Amino acid sequence: MHVELSAAEPSAIGADLVAVAAGARAVELGAPERAVTQADPVAMVFTTTPPLAVVALEPDIDGVRTAAARAVRACRGGGTVAWALDASLPVPVEDQVRALAEGAVIGGYDGRRWRSAEQPRGVERFVICGDGEELGPVADRAALVARWINAARELVDAPPNVISPAGLAERATALPQVTTEAIDPFQAGLGALAAVGGSSPAKPLLLVLRHEPPGAPDAPRLGLVGKAVTFDTGGYFLKPQADIVRQKADMAGGAAVVAALGAIAELGLPLSVTGVVPACENMLSGSAIRPTDVIDTAAGLTVEVTNPDAEGRLILADALWWARRDGATHLVDMATLTGAMRAGMGDVYAGVFAGDEWWRDAVVEAGNASGDLAWPWPLHLRYRPLIESTVADLRNTAGKSFGFPIVAATFLQQFAGEGPWAHVDMLGTALLDEDRGDAFGRGATGYGVRMLVELAARMAAHEHP
Repeated sequence: MHVELSAAEPSAIGADLVAVAAGARAVELGAPERAVTQADPVAMVFTTTPPLAVVALEPDIDGVRTAAARAVRACRGGGTVAWALDASLPVPVEDQVRALAEGAVIGGYDGRRWRSAEQPRGVERFVICGDGEELGPVADRAALVARWINAARELVDAPPNVISPAGLAERATALPQVTTEAIDPFQAGLGALAAVGGSSPAKPLLLVLRHEPPGAPDAPRLGLVGKAVTFDTGGYFLKPQADIVRQKADMAGGAAVVAALGAIAELGLPLSVTGVVPACENMLSGSAIRPTDVIDTAAGLTVEVTNPDAEGRLILADALWWARRDGATHLVDMATLTGAMRAGMGDVYAGVFAGDEWWRDAVVEAGNASGDLAWPWPLHLRYRPLIESTVADLRNTAGKSFGFPIVAATFLQQFAGEGPWAHVDMLGTALLDEDRGDAFGRGATGYGVRMLVELAARMAAHEHP
């Protein structure tokens, strides 16, 4: 979808649909009072050519973003949508433009790519009409990031026989302006990734993606680590039917990292960024890890497997070690890690953990500023004894009925090395079982792409040490 700004009236654009927020501007464009007051969430007015969509919205950035997505979805036949800016909204015009551009692209996503019928025509052009033509770069950047959000959504929504570890590697390799390497964990000594991925005939891989623009300083170097279990059965702790059907989304953290690298490279941010994505399947087979197995990690620590369904932290342990050894000065890992995070935070907020509060807060602020909502969670040394093992250096779960997200973060902290590190548990936000009434609708959200791009942009602007 092409997003553009125009000073012209919406009627002069040649649009297939004109859209406007419910309010005074809608009345100016000919909407009857009934349509303005009863839009729920969209009221269609067919007395003009083209038809007018009056869209109810909450008077904030998220509301404007959602309204743009709804307007795009209301244009059933595709083509062009013209949105009439409304200066009376209590949202600055620049923020309106940013939210409209992002919401339009997000709203144009169609996850039904594996139907045999021809893909229906979507909206190809979204024109923001009114003042603010000088805000073209704002719209361009928002639309660019939104396209990469949709790229992550497509990876997560894709069936697991398509996005296997090899399928994910194929798409990562195709990223423009990013160098990608696929590493065999068996040959590289990545014992935890090899142990988890050895349960499947689909070979596990460590994907390493690099954005190294000319002239970027050696430090800081941002390391982005994303869990990519492309299907998770739970292994010998087999998941129940209601949960296993969601497990193609257990690679959403890896998808976010891949798409964020694509966006960072296209934006040309003057910052060295490395993405490290451990990709595998966690299957139930004769070669699957067993409860009480002890595995070696790349960091040299041994881990007793007390729960084969807590495999994400195992593969992230090797990936964190790799990213730090590779030279990352600042680390963020993204993972659909614990069901308890979804139980506690729902599908709106992800939880963020870090050893350094200032770095945790930087990640949270980047998420909240960009639309990927995040909330700070605690870490404390007193959680460390919960992962002590009687037979190995560590165990991968505490064997307790409490504190699951914090215990998982505590485990990861043992492999994060020296320097700032943050862990984002995004299980609830990655895949929506139902439409929650915002721009995304049901299915994958691409959570994390905006957060990581915003964090990288702030680091590139020297806003964080």
